[in-house]
Amino acid sequence: QKTEKLFNGKDLSNWNFVVDKNSVPADQVYSVRDGKIFITGQPFGYMYTKEKYSDYKLHVEWRWPNGDSNANSGIFLHIVDFQNPFPNSIECNLQAGRAGLFVLLGGSDLVEYQQRPGEERPFFPVVKNVNPSSEKPAGEWNEANIFVKDGVITVYINGVYQNTGTNKVKEGHIGLQSEGKEVEFRNVTLTKW
Repeated sequence: QKTEKLFNGKDLSNWNFVVDKNSVPADQVYSVRDGKIFITGQPFGYMYTKEKYSDYKLHVEWRWPNGDSNANSGIFLHIVDFQNPFPNSIECNLQAGRAGLFVLLGGSDLVEYQQRPGEERPFFPVVKNVNPSSEKPAGEWNEANIFVKDGVITVYINGVYQNTGTNKVKEGHIGLQSEGKEVEFRNVTLTKW
């Protein structure tokens, strides 16, 4: 199996960008600093791979550079359209204290999401983590390992199993989110099954 660097460590040439209301140029939100992806968090939006992927293992390392314990971001899986600022995709949430929780964005769905009878579907339906938070203190690097096979998404945060989601959508683009606070990403790699 060949491992592909989704982020080449130098520039963001194999990514596209979405900025809420196109209010600022994308390079004011998404950049490369010291060999790492730096996302300002403002305005909201996301960067996404130019290619689509189906069965893979995705490895992503992230940290909150300011040591902010209220920080929020996410990894978007199976992006099938580029709504602004939230695409149709499954978000593996990286919000501090909740990493590994799934958020169903833009009309996406998982078998594991159970709506109560008569309940209106929330704008951000969630599938909660299986285990208590396995994150490191804010400011330290965390790693997410996400396995996608035939639409089934399995998430490990720092080696601890956190969630499984079963999706009828089996392929799509991969994204990294700008959602309020500064976040850094490094070692973004993908290995196809």
